[in-house]
Amino acid sequence: MDALSMRRLGQELNVGAMSLYHHVASKEELLDGMVDLVFAEIELTESRDDWQTAMRARAVSAREVLARHPWAISLMASRTNSGPANLRHHEAVKASLRTAGFSIPMATHANWLLDSYIYGFALQEATLPFAGADELADMIHEVFLPQLPPQEYPYLNESANELTRSNYNPADEFTYGLSLILDALERARLVARP
Repeated sequence: MDALSMRRLGQELNVGAMSLYHHVASKEELLDGMVDLVFAEIELTESRDDWQTAMRARAVSAREVLARHPWAISLMASRTNSGPANLRHHEAVKASLRTAGFSIPMATHANWLLDSYIYGFALQEATLPFAGADELADMIHEVFLPQLPPQEYPYLNESANELTRSNYNPADEFTYGLSLILDALERARLVARP
């Protein structure tokens, strides 16, 4: 994102940088629009859906979108001028949580928790030194296990060996963690009911 400039964008589009200003007022407005386009790709939740189903679908969709646009992860919550897709997205999340019986504070907590998990997971996935389970297995054998003498690191060594034997796929961690979060939020929602 630091490398993005109106001049560079103009060069990429074979137009003068000044002609871009007929469409956007500044780089900040351009970034706002780019983030809004990313939000437009995320599946909207329906307030009439079961809240857990809706939040799960939204989270999975957001993860897929952020995998296609890793540059957007750090910008998603930083924009102060929200576009229409961004606002529709956040309205749908709040509507789903509120109609499910979450209080305003609990809906806010749930939204923050879910977004932190989704964005954090997407960021971690984008920076992993391997792509997929097969590359991880190779890396465990070639890089990690040689660094993990069993007498010095018995638990790390044990884990590394078990992960390769069980065809472990780190991509499955997202749905596992998401299920834990949704279950915890459901318990909190039920406890808070009058």
